[in-house]
Amino acid sequence: MLNKLKTEVDHFKSQPHNFQTLVLTNLVYALVLPVIDIFVAAYVMRSSNDPVKVVIYQLTIYTGIPLTFLLNGYLLKHFNIRKLYSAGMMLSAVSMMIMMSLKTLDLVGIGFAGITMGLSFGFYWANRDYLALAITNDNNRNYYYGLETFFYTIIAVIIPVTIGWVIESRGGGTQVNMAYRIVTGAVFLITILASIVCFRGTFKNPAQKRYVFFKFHPLWYRLLSLALLKGLAQGFLVTAPAMLIMLLLGKEGALGTAQSIGAVIAAVIMYVLGRLSKPSDRIKIYAAGLGLFASGAVLNGILFNQTGVVLFIMLLLIAKPLMDLAYFPIQFKVIDIVSKIEKRGEFAYILNHEAGLYVGRFLGAGTFLVLAYTISTEVALRYAIIIIGLLQLLAIVVAKKIIEQGKVLAPEEAEPNEMKVLNEVAEVIV
Repeated sequence: MLNKLKTEVDHFKSQPHNFQTLVLTNLVYALVLPVIDIFVAAYVMRSSNDPVKVVIYQLTIYTGIPLTFLLNGYLLKHFNIRKLYSAGMMLSAVSMMIMMSLKTLDLVGIGFAGITMGLSFGFYWANRDYLALAITNDNNRNYYYGLETFFYTIIAVIIPVTIGWVIESRGGGTQVNMAYRIVTGAVFLITILASIVCFRGTFKNPAQKRYVFFKFHPLWYRLLSLALLKGLAQGFLVTAPAMLIMLLLGKEGALGTAQSIGAVIAAVIMYVLGRLSKPSDRIKIYAAGLGLFASGAVLNGILFNQTGVVLFIMLLLIAKPLMDLAYFPIQFKVIDIVSKIEKRGEFAYILNHEAGLYVGRFLGAGTFLVLAYTISTEVALRYAIIIIGLLQLLAIVVAKKIIEQGKVLAPEEAEPNEMKVLNEVAEVIV
C-alpha cells in the first residue's frame, strides 16, 4: 500500500515546481474556504434570521469581484502576482473581522463586509485562474483540478463538522459570538501561512498587454453563455445550504455534519477522474455533475424537510466538483485557442469571463430576491433552486457545441497513453 501511495507522490513530484507550489498554496487556503463559504453565511443567518440579508451579502461580494478583477489588471503592472494573490487570501480574514465587529447587522455593515470579501475573492481568483492557466496544459489540467478537488473534499470532511460542533457546543449568546471570533482568528493565521507557501513559487506576471476588449471571437461568446449559466448557481447556491439548514435544522453542528456527509466518496471520485479522464471525457463529467445538481434541487423542493436538505447537500458535494473538474479545463482550452487567434494576452479573457459569471450570479441571486419579496422566503428557498438547477441543464448543450467548435479550430493533440494511467490508478485503488 505504501508503495502505491509513493507512486502517486512521485507522480506529483514529477510536475513542475510552480505546479506543485500552486497546489500546495491552494491546499493550505482550502482550510478556510468552508468557513468563508458556509459559516459566514450561517453567522448572518443566526444574527439576523433573515435569508434576504444573506443573499444581499452574497450580492455585494459578487459586485466586488469583477471590480477587483479590473483593479488587479492595473496593479499587475506594478506588483508581482504573488503579492496580489497573497493579499486576496488575507483580505478574506479581514472581511470576517469586519463582520464580527458589527454590533448590529444592518444592510450598510453587511454591504461593507461583503464588498471587502469581494475584493478578497477578486484578487484571489483573478490571479489563481491566470496561474493555473499558465502552469498547466490541456493534458494535465484534469489531473490538476482532480488533485485540488481531492484535497478540498477531504478538508470538507474535517473543517465543517469540527467548526460546526465547536460553535454549537458554546451554547448561545455571547459564547457563540466568541466562538465565531476564535474561528476568524484561526482563518487569519492560515491565510498568512498560505501566503508564505505562495512566495516559494517563481510565478511570472502576465505579459503587459491591453486587458479590456468588447469584441471577441464567436467561440468566446459561447463560453460567456456557459459562464452565465455557471454564475446562475453561484449567485445563490454558495449560501443556500447554510440558509436551508439553519432554517430547517437550526444548528451549526448539523450544518457541519451535513457538509461532511459523502465528502470522502466525492474526494476519491475526483482524484480517480483527474488521473483517468481525458480531455474528450469532459462533457460526460460535466453532464453528470449538472444532472446530480438538478436531481438534488428537485428532491429538496419536493420534500423541503431535513431529509431533503441532507440529500440535496450530499448530491451537491459530488455535483459541484464534477462540474468544476470539467468546466475549468474547457474554459482554459478556449482561452488557449482564442488568445492565439486574436493575439491577445490570456488575462484579458480571464477578466472578461468574470463579467459573464457576474451576470449569471446577479440573475441567480435576483431570482431568489424576487420570489422572497413577492411571495415568501420559504417559497424562494424551495423553488429558486429548482429553477436554477433545471436551467443549468442547458449548459450541457452549450458545452458540447464549444468542444465541437474548439476541435475544428484546434484539433486535439495526441492524448497520453490511456492504459498506462489506468493501470497506475488501479494499483492505488486495489
